[in-house]
Amino acid sequence: MASRAIETSDAASVAALIRAVFGAIPEPLDPQPSALRETEASVLAHLAAGGGGAVITRAELVAAVLWSERDGGLYLGRLATAPRCRGQGLATGLVHAAEAEARRRGLPRLHLGVRLALPGNRRLFARLGFTETARHAHPGHSEPTWTEAEKWLVTAPPPRTGTPPGSPGAPPLAAPSSARSRASGR
Repeated sequence: MASRAIETSDAASVAALIRAVFGAIPEPLDPQPSALRETEASVLAHLAAGGGGAVITRAELVAAVLWSERDGGLYLGRLATAPRCRGQGLATGLVHAAEAEARRRGLPRLHLGVRLALPGNRRLFARLGFTETARHAHPGHSEPTWTEAEKWLVTAPPPRTGTPPGSPGAPPLAAPSSARSRASGR
């Protein structure tokens, strides 16, 4: 099954799918997912701000993801697959479509947030090459409830400002010109 861009005519179906999928999570999440408040209008706003991908089978929307440019990358949100269609690679295909979109836009990474209480989602993103980078607590919670994760689409993230030379994350040190000459036989 191939993915395609979400069209404005899909907005009501995308909102209904997101609400159904997030509403069917077996363990109640605290706080309640904001995804349960998605509407046709909110999906249209997401599309205007960035876009998204969908999978349609037999004229039915069965998987979707929304995305937008944020913090130097393409942020993925609301990845949802109809329960009866899970295990068919639809979520993986949509993440690959997001990677292609990020590359088309010249963005070096994908990033997202995922609830700590959803280990299956965390495993999916880890399998797709995402690394968890920071944990956060929702308002009113003293312990972390969600994690940020990112996937770099380039070989390495850019060096952080102020990173000392030779330390992790710094650009490689160039060999002195005499050493380069000896190594090349000059």
